[in-house]
Amino acid sequence: MSHEDYYVKDDFTLVEKFDKDNVVVAKLEDLINWGRAGSPWFFQFGLACCAIEMMAAAGPRHDLERFGMMPRATPRQADVMIVAGTVTLKMASRVKRLFEQMADPKYVISMGSCSNSGGPYWQHGYHVLKGVDIVVPVDVYIPGCPPRPEALIQGILELQKKIKLDTPLRKKK
Repeated sequence: MSHEDYYVKDDFTLVEKFDKDNVVVAKLEDLINWGRAGSPWFFQFGLACCAIEMMAAAGPRHDLERFGMMPRATPRQADVMIVAGTVTLKMASRVKRLFEQMADPKYVISMGSCSNSGGPYWQHGYHVLKGVDIVVPVDVYIPGCPPRPEALIQGILELQKKIKLDTPLRKKK
């Protein structure tokens, strides 16, 4: 077979040629992102009532592991930090420290009104952080008070879409 057979010829492209020969053609970056998006390990940072819904999502009824999500006990083994609940000013430094212990690339999901914006407590309490995004960068916000496990699953699917569009091989500016 000559090299001319691999070029456009009779409405036949290079990708179509490899597809018929059971060969996958993809960018290395896309393969890396596919692998990373399919197996994000999460670290639970449950602080209030949202933590109950997060635990329910990890239970047998909703089964986060079918999406490749695996709970980890330490931030050093996790790719995703799920902050669920009211973050107080005293807790903010701990959230930041645990985020810094995570290896790159790392992602944060803010679950619930309290972690998103202080919830119902921010007006009347001097001790409540007005959103976890003040101390760590948040990738996905999940609204609700508390959000249902299905909302967390949707947030995880949105994070997986974001990971697939990431550029891990290019230098960050």
